[in-house]
Amino acid sequence: MRITDIRCARIGASPVVRVVTDEGIDGFAEVEYTKANVVSTLGIPRELLIGHDPTEVERCMIRIRRLGGSKPWGAMISAIEIALWDIAGKAAELPIHRLLGGKVRDRIRVYNGGVRRPLEGHTPQHYADSMAYSAAAPEGFSIFKEGVGLHGFMAPNTPDFLYNELRTGPLHPNRGPMTPNALAHIVDCVAAMKDVLGPDRRLALDMGPGWTVSDAITVLRRLEPFDIAWAEDLLTGDFVPWGEVDGYREITGSTIIPTHTGEQIYLRQNFRELIDRRAVRVIGPDPGDVGGLAELKWIAEFADLYGIQIAPHGVSSGLLGLAALIQVSAVLPDNLIAFEYPVAREPWWYQMVSGLGNPIVVNGHVTVGDAPGLGIELDRELATAHLEPGAEDFFEWKTVSAR
Repeated sequence: MRITDIRCARIGASPVVRVVTDEGIDGFAEVEYTKANVVSTLGIPRELLIGHDPTEVERCMIRIRRLGGSKPWGAMISAIEIALWDIAGKAAELPIHRLLGGKVRDRIRVYNGGVRRPLEGHTPQHYADSMAYSAAAPEGFSIFKEGVGLHGFMAPNTPDFLYNELRTGPLHPNRGPMTPNALAHIVDCVAAMKDVLGPDRRLALDMGPGWTVSDAITVLRRLEPFDIAWAEDLLTGDFVPWGEVDGYREITGSTIIPTHTGEQIYLRQNFRELIDRRAVRVIGPDPGDVGGLAELKWIAEFADLYGIQIAPHGVSSGLLGLAALIQVSAVLPDNLIAFEYPVAREPWWYQMVSGLGNPIVVNGHVTVGDAPGLGIELDRELATAHLEPGAEDFFEWKTVSAR
């Protein structure tokens, strides 16, 4: 079997990678819808892989792995790896989890970061109302994540929050020391959300990036009575292209609340110091950014040796991303807490993708299936109707030139 083409096109808002072969088998992977411009990064890896055997996944990845970088630059490389595993599984008539060593669990806990309604304001009551909506979701989640502090829109919508001037715009642009008012407001909002959830459901906090170490220690100590599942991305995270091991290690040693980071990190080499120095208690690599499924499995096993837990990221990765997370989470060691449940950007995806179960989540868990590859079927006719203009040949088998 040989790769004859690699294509990427947006289906709705989401970039989808398709690897085409000469034996009528193709593989798919989805990129976060927040990274629509990733389509332009396909050219070099495509040329390096055409003519190679897609079932020799590691040999293919050696050719292209060096071309990626921390979020968003590793997204295309990661998606290609996932699509190669999809082909390998279909060719062997086995699910990917069998090729990665075999499942160690039949169902996987997921946590909620995406089944929510927009906040109507930024008072403690608004956060409580939003959490009540999430807690009532039929999926029956047991862990819920909400953005507070410098993650999301709390800072620009709360007077007297930072000592510095606030910046506006997406992707969490603010950083620096917080006022006493800000620290107190965060605690009040967390208390309101925990009052809704009660003692049997846990709250995880997406908090940064951009905190000072001293502010992070101060607020986490105040939050310790609320049984927080983890405090995520306080110093770095999301699209921040550097690490902050010493700062995280100081925070981690100063609180009983588990610290968490890693969604933006590409490859095992960039997790090594974070894990080796036990700088955080939880890591959250995203298979669509870390280098793919096998890379995430290696990192999880390495973290397990150090007693560090894992809660993979993926809320914006769509239903193909959900399928990928199921496959890799099925084979992870016992340090797995849960993975972030991806939701589709557009509702018609749920008619376009089959094989994930109906309902997909039951009592906060997804079921691990045994269908080949990613374990899903894509309705290509319906998908074609939602392809971006100029990508009408995306599902064709004839080899086309690089985009």
